[in-house]
Amino acid sequence: MFKDLVWTGRQTHVEQRKKRGLARKAGLGGVMALGGLTLAGCDVAPPESVGKILGMGWPTGITPEATAMYNFWVWVWATAWIIGIIMWILMLVAVFSWSAKKAEKKGKGEFPKQLQYNIPLELVLTIMPIFIVMVLFFFTIQTQHKVVALDKDPQVTVDVTAFQWNWKFGYQNVAAELSPTGSEYNGADAERQALADLSKVDDPETVKNPNPIHGMSKGDQSYLHFNQIETLGTTEEVPVLVLPTNTAIEFQLASGDVAHSFWIPEFLFKRDAYAHPEANQQQRAFQIEAIEEEGAFVGRCAEMCGTYHSMMNFELRAVSPADFRAYMQYRIDNPDAPNSAALESIGQAPYAVSTHPFNSSRQTWDGDNVVDNNANL
Repeated sequence: MFKDLVWTGRQTHVEQRKKRGLARKAGLGGVMALGGLTLAGCDVAPPESVGKILGMGWPTGITPEATAMYNFWVWVWATAWIIGIIMWILMLVAVFSWSAKKAEKKGKGEFPKQLQYNIPLELVLTIMPIFIVMVLFFFTIQTQHKVVALDKDPQVTVDVTAFQWNWKFGYQNVAAELSPTGSEYNGADAERQALADLSKVDDPETVKNPNPIHGMSKGDQSYLHFNQIETLGTTEEVPVLVLPTNTAIEFQLASGDVAHSFWIPEFLFKRDAYAHPEANQQQRAFQIEAIEEEGAFVGRCAEMCGTYHSMMNFELRAVSPADFRAYMQYRIDNPDAPNSAALESIGQAPYAVSTHPFNSSRQTWDGDNVVDNNANL
């Protein structure tokens, strides 16, 4: 009778079973909540306050692909923080609840109960990391596929040629809906392309080791695309790439020399530009569903490409489809007019407003390395 009235500090097997059952339910609930959060999270935009904190300085995207990457980035961080907080809580509970001092006060041994042969617990600790990795892998592939898929039915195809240290943009194709002629516009320059094709083997036989690259010339430019309407950047004028909003667009990239990288920060995406991309098994094309905001956005080279890499900038000028149609009409009607005049014809600032030109001369010891073009902005 006396034994029944005195608490010994020990739990009965029934109490222990109830406690273990409660712990299992809590663990299962945590797994389901984490899984539900992760499964639902990557398909929806995060709350604005959460996005600003976990965005960690990412710019606001202007394409559906950029939005998908931004949401994925934020939800991955949210998942990482949730997992991290749970692990810290478990660690702190273990440190303070199962300490040797507390065990000594309760008359227990120095070491807490060992659970190395607790099969349910070991299964949970094995399955949970696998589940987390599988879910993250699934959404990684899903987002990646959305970004790199070439099935977006582009209405405009742009050729992008990078070179030290500037850019050339050309309009390869424009769909009838955006073409000023009312029919599909094919902008390929057949004459210049034919000349480029001849450059494959134009090294004279008197040259030492002629045509050494798989039988092709060192100056082979046949892989580059040439168009009737092109915008060429110079040291006096930053190239402005004019594109329509709410339109699917394809970019075809290539480099005229070393490796470069086409990057518009608001796209949250960059694609490297290589010489001979197909021969080097590189995908030169990428597509976007639409540019969702009008405006001027700076573009940069994101691959270290030499002395003036940091100044190899361009500008994306996103305009309405109607203004783009008028812009193309002006370029067709005035083939010798500069791009600045075409921009003025649709009421746009004639020169880049998000970046500035530079002096590409290597003689820079005098520090005069910037061309002041503010008067033209």
